Amino acid sequence: MPARARRAAAVVAVLGVPPLALTALGAAPASGHGSMGGPVSRVSQCYAEGPESPESAACRAAVAAGGTQALYDWNGIRIGDAAGRHQKLIPDGKLCSANHAEFKGLDLARADWPATRVHSGSYTFKYRVTAPHKGTFTVYPTKPGYDPAKPLAWSELDLRHPVATVTDPVASGGFYTFSGTLPERSGRQLLYAIWQRSDSPEAFYSCSDVDFGGGRTGHTGTAPAPAASVPSDRQIADGADRSAMRHHGHGGDATAIPARQPTTKSDAPKAAGASDHLAQTGASSGTSYVAVGGAAALALGSAALFLSVRRRAAGGTHRR
Repeated sequence: MPARARRAAAVVAVLGVPPLALTALGAAPASGHGSMGGPVSRVSQCYAEGPESPESAACRAAVAAGGTQALYDWNGIRIGDAAGRHQKLIPDGKLCSANHAEFKGLDLARADWPATRVHSGSYTFKYRVTAPHKGTFTVYPTKPGYDPAKPLAWSELDLRHPVATVTDPVASGGFYTFSGTLPERSGRQLLYAIWQRSDSPEAFYSCSDVDFGGGRTGHTGTAPAPAASVPSDRQIADGADRSAMRHHGHGGDATAIPARQPTTKSDAPKAAGASDHLAQTGASSGTSYVAVGGAAALALGSAALFLSVRRRAAGGTHRR
């Protein structure tokens, strides 16, 4: 702990401020956490198209099913107390929403979700992050024969052979970048990413549609889906103040989403190579010290008032 923080904490301890009050005052919220940016996740794709009037039929259907707010909250598909219990907490058919009603539009089973074109072999994943945490990223592919026109079930994922697993990658330029190897596949598939924090039971989830080519577009005979894209800087700026997501601390109730709060331009998903500064978890050190100082001042004022009342009471007794 920095020296100034130790001194502030000592002052608070002497004045009798409870640790809980210190925590509440010192931990200002930071914006959401993240989603897969390469290959782009469904929620990031639909946000890029424009929450109020998406271009693709799949994203329009997602908005019709769950509303536009889910897209503005693109970086918050999460479970606060997951602790690795992903299959227990998320039922079949609700993997892309992580079983949250707000994001139910992302679970729609259809073969025309915009897809990133990929090929078997090495692949560089880019996870857009707005609040960095220690933890492990694991990306699972769907099995051969996957049908995008059917609800996604855990049994459709090759859980024994993830295409990428990395612990505590270094964030740079707003992304966690890590390498993996895509399996031999053809046609449309899906990559399911789980980011399980190690400093909290909280976990984040995302579904990325990919197209390996050389196969059917799905078992429905539909035309090839449009290529996936990422949000532009203008789209990010235009939607920044619409997000309801804030930093949820270290594993709070997954359903306790705070009231809408403004976010910054850096909070939205971007194409690889974006240079905006990465939003950090919690308040800055300066903010924390100000909060501690405020708590100390409050406690000092309370103590002074208490002593004043005691003196007056004592004086009244002596006069009798």
